[in-house]
Amino acid sequence: MTEPGRLFTRALCDVVGRDALTTRLSEEFVFADLGADAVRSLFSLEDLNRLLAVCAPEPPRLRLHRDGSPVPLDRYTDVGTASRDTRRIVRPESLYRELRAGASLVLDSVDRMHAPVGEAADDLMRLVRERAQANLYLIWGESRGFDTHWDDHDTMIVQVEGSKHWQVHGPGTRPFPMKNDTDHAHTPPRDADGGLHLVWEGVLRPGQVLHVPRGWWHTVTGTGEMSMHLTFGFTRATGIDWAESLVRGLYEEEAFRRDLPRFADPDTRRKHRHELVSRLVEAAERADLDDFLAERDGRFPRRTSFSLPWPVEDAVPSAGARVEFVPILPPPMIREGGKVALTVAGKRYRLPEVTAPVLEAIAEHREATVAELAGHAGVEVEVCAKVVAVLSRHHLVLIH
Repeated sequence: MTEPGRLFTRALCDVVGRDALTTRLSEEFVFADLGADAVRSLFSLEDLNRLLAVCAPEPPRLRLHRDGSPVPLDRYTDVGTASRDTRRIVRPESLYRELRAGASLVLDSVDRMHAPVGEAADDLMRLVRERAQANLYLIWGESRGFDTHWDDHDTMIVQVEGSKHWQVHGPGTRPFPMKNDTDHAHTPPRDADGGLHLVWEGVLRPGQVLHVPRGWWHTVTGTGEMSMHLTFGFTRATGIDWAESLVRGLYEEEAFRRDLPRFADPDTRRKHRHELVSRLVEAAERADLDDFLAERDGRFPRRTSFSLPWPVEDAVPSAGARVEFVPILPPPMIREGGKVALTVAGKRYRLPEVTAPVLEAIAEHREATVAELAGHAGVEVEVCAKVVAVLSRHHLVLIH
């Protein structure tokens, strides 16, 4: 059985090759059969029942769709109060009725509610180096929740229970469409006879995975039985992101902070524009893509987690205590002036150099006992335990 924390970097890469999920990512459709055992521990109907009861998600996080349109909220929720706040409460019997009638249930951000899905999402983020979110889709019968459509982000589709029929049509008339775009009138690809083009068609079963790139049109319908799949979505950095970063840096330029000479003569406005263009070109020449991507990695968020009571009680963990690395991406570490510097979630840390080997070891292995971590780092167990206590206070590791 595949551990969720290596679903993509190990199981999927072993089947399709790492290159297909890195250098060719977002350019090619991918189908892989990992086997039902690979996803058995990921998510189940029992897990869904527990989340619906304990987390009580409400619209728009939980919503129903049928035949391409949202099901009105009044058909499956009541307005209630909790801690004096008004909220939507899902009625179980009404939810069952809508699902029997062919509605598709969508539950967003399952990775924030269910640890195995969260571990798989983290694993995907380490592979593609972009933020990812996992949504759940559940349907019975032969209906469809959505019309033929494209997504404004890349997706990894993981079938966990039942089956679903997929048609992948490929990119449409506008390559690389975006959510905030100027053209949303583009259409799916068609063959010479006018029919929808097909890149791949098949029935997805438990343990099978699809990678559908951003902007690729697809049609998904039920097969007559229950289907439950997870969609791991992620949005990759584009030239727009680089340009926006470039613009943010222009606040340092006096010429760009200065008012535009609206009421000056035409020659003065031309000179001002020429200065802006010159400074903009200079800034663009300095804005290296590698530096931009490194800075973007440094702002990569941490998943919300806590390690009470250790950071509060300031205690030193025992040799058998388990240590877990918090940052999703391993941050680059720079030794400077007897310190080790790293940036996590936009915050820069400068720690004593003695922490460097322990940090490097836990970033590589991600989880280990204090004793195991000391061995990986080549330091004494007592020293490692003290370093772990310091890292815990800075929320760089969790202690279990």
